[in-house]
Amino acid sequence: MNGTRVVAPLQACEVERFDEVTDVLVIGYGCAGASAAFEAARSGADVLVVERASGAGGSSGLAGGELYLGGGTRVQRACGFDDSPEAMARFLQEALGPGADAEKITAYSEHSVEHFDWLVARGIGFKPSMWDEPAWVPPTDDGLMWMGENSWPYNELARPAPRGHRPAAAGFGGWLLMERLAGAADGRGVRTHYDTSATRLVVHSDRSVLGAVVRRYGSDYTVRARRGVVLTTGGFVDNDAMLALHAPHLLEHGKNSDGSDDGSGIRMAQAAGAAVKHMSAAQVGIALIPPMVARGVLVNGYGQRFINEDTYPGLIGHAALQRQHMNVWVIVDEDAYEAVPEEQRWGVRPYHVTDDLAELEEAISVPPGALRSTVEVYDEYAARGEDPYFHKAARWLRPLRAPYAAVEVRSGLRPPSASGGNAGRQARGTGASVFTTGGLHTSVDGHVLDIDGAAVPGLFAAGRASCGMHGSGYVSGTSLGDGTFFGRRAGRAAAAR
Repeated sequence: MNGTRVVAPLQACEVERFDEVTDVLVIGYGCAGASAAFEAARSGADVLVVERASGAGGSSGLAGGELYLGGGTRVQRACGFDDSPEAMARFLQEALGPGADAEKITAYSEHSVEHFDWLVARGIGFKPSMWDEPAWVPPTDDGLMWMGENSWPYNELARPAPRGHRPAAAGFGGWLLMERLAGAADGRGVRTHYDTSATRLVVHSDRSVLGAVVRRYGSDYTVRARRGVVLTTGGFVDNDAMLALHAPHLLEHGKNSDGSDDGSGIRMAQAAGAAVKHMSAAQVGIALIPPMVARGVLVNGYGQRFINEDTYPGLIGHAALQRQHMNVWVIVDEDAYEAVPEEQRWGVRPYHVTDDLAELEEAISVPPGALRSTVEVYDEYAARGEDPYFHKAARWLRPLRAPYAAVEVRSGLRPPSASGGNAGRQARGTGASVFTTGGLHTSVDGHVLDIDGAAVPGLFAAGRASCGMHGSGYVSGTSLGDGTFFGRRAGRAAAAR
């Protein structure tokens, strides 16, 4: 996508007659769009969804399926964990990085149990069992997992509780989430036009948004939205021109999307006066196996550790990209490698195996003595159950013993349960696969804001088309969780207008 398509809004005075009329127009049918459509319809509005693909899902349908939920859900309680909205908000405020939206985080945390119950009522089941090891996507259908809450420094900021809630599907579960949400919206009478792309917004002379121009099978149509337009069109990782403008550090890396996150909704809203926020921010999926890394050490191109290996792997990815330029190696011994069941290794094998650390240093081109020094210091403290440098939990600490192996992160990996689109695609040789988390500046109820902080009348947004809760950080589950939660609020706000 070159991002050069004209998106300037069409003035209402140029429209002789609208081809279709609805109360609420939702553009995009991922998790945010389905949630917005359902709530708008439940509020009594006539709702039309337009979706460029031939069915619902988008990038949400290809996702792992985790939703970040807490505050004392039934699954948390069944697994023996106490949680509070305050502890949840404290973790999110830190983990989502500088610039995280405190107002949205507070609302999300305070209403998280209610949102969990809403998801269950839509037919999304969560098994009351716990996966207790670091993972991107557990190989089981366990309903709860850690997202870094029990790792340093977050375990010192708030009482740890696992909040990664997973639909009852082994492996990737985004498809199940979307199947249930789209079914719920359909059951509320939401109308859908597939194979239909929105190209421009229609605006009144007072800047209020009245509808959109859509294209279907090569022809343009105008849709009047009496109450509001909700943009849930995804991020912009698939638009290299936008990446070059806002986030050039992401250009060389693999893309975690369904291939249609081209920023079109963001651009249409900007052309109508909308402001954007945190456009350089991103999620960084790093090509490593979390339970393997937790049992070994992670080093940079100088043979030095740079983060605690048992933390949420997305935080490792962010540190590897921002500070180490993805020049990263996983160092394990035979016991650490074999401790990870073969089906959980996703085909990852060491490129270099030696009985001597000096040989391994030469093989991976780190300065002589650097890796040996790192491992010797690590082993000395690990034998005592300590990690004074990065505070890895004692559960994962033990001295490493020859033979040693090095796994290069840049070699990539392919999740066996990912399917469709470019999920599981090799990460272009960098070891990173990214998507954008910045987007339209929105209020806690989904109103799109202009540069002065005022609402653009008639325009709402949710999901990755908006910035949501995120600052410069990311935790898995805060896309599907954020998208469904704030999608609901945007749908209600649009219907009430």
